[in-house]
Amino acid sequence: MKTFVIATVLVLVIVGGGLAAASLHFYNLAIKRGSKEFLRGNPDLQATGSQTSRAAQSPELSPAEWLDRQGPQRWEIRSHDGLTLVAHFLPAPQPTGKTVILAHGYTSQGRHMARFARFYHEQLSFNVLLPDARGHGQSAGEYIGFGWPDRLDYLRWIGEILSRVGEDVEIVLHGLSMGAAIVLMVSGEKLPQQVKAVIADCGYTSVRAQLAYQLQRMFKLPTFPLLDTTSWVTKLKAGYSFQEASALGQVKNSRVPLLFIHGSEDRFVPTEMAWELYRAALGEKEIWIVEGAGHGTAYETAKEAYEARVRSFLERYLQI
Repeated sequence: MKTFVIATVLVLVIVGGGLAAASLHFYNLAIKRGSKEFLRGNPDLQATGSQTSRAAQSPELSPAEWLDRQGPQRWEIRSHDGLTLVAHFLPAPQPTGKTVILAHGYTSQGRHMARFARFYHEQLSFNVLLPDARGHGQSAGEYIGFGWPDRLDYLRWIGEILSRVGEDVEIVLHGLSMGAAIVLMVSGEKLPQQVKAVIADCGYTSVRAQLAYQLQRMFKLPTFPLLDTTSWVTKLKAGYSFQEASALGQVKNSRVPLLFIHGSEDRFVPTEMAWELYRAALGEKEIWIVEGAGHGTAYETAKEAYEARVRSFLERYLQI
């Protein structure tokens, strides 16, 4: 009996140690700041790469070159937990209170939202703020928040706009992929009345659901118990769990108008997630599924229709 107990304990220690090591590895792979080589060559993201390649071959200025030529201002704030966060602000061609905050995707940075910035700046005459999320770009942070701690950062960016641009502003939040999850998570917070609308392009329902989907799709691994133990590691190291980081839960509390955009061929964040979010939202809402678009490519796939849809949506809530 004693031998059996010892053997059982040894097995549990070995299994537990292996699970702990696997959880730490997955945390470092997906959550810790750093290059994400596992995404390289991912077929679910190839559409994004092909669009970028065509844009790079265009004789016109690339969106990033266009943004650099505008000479945007560098803004800094301190997060609630003491991080220095950086954004770039592009004043509108003519003084205005209309301002959009653009939220970028996983492993990206604010300047990579330049194609959206150009649309808002040139066609809608908006001020544009392009933050680097914590753990990305020029902002501090040793982990990726997947939208949950970022929602509090964006509340501070909203406050910074009110402080610098003035109280008489109209603010739009527009996010892509992880950025869409950020703005949806922000939408469920208590927002100042100056926030008029939120646009979420290819956002996921929750961190747990998205990581579970990718764990199975990319690594062919079951979610239990690895996802739960990695969530515990993330809670210890980054201060949030996968369970609480839910855009789905936040849109149930949102009272700001929401526009959901998603590609019909998105295999990285499944299109059904857009419908789940849309059904959960209780306020004014609209959904547009872009036929043929993959992950993050709705704008490139149907540029004129995209711009027309965004303009039409915003005209209902702002003076454009």
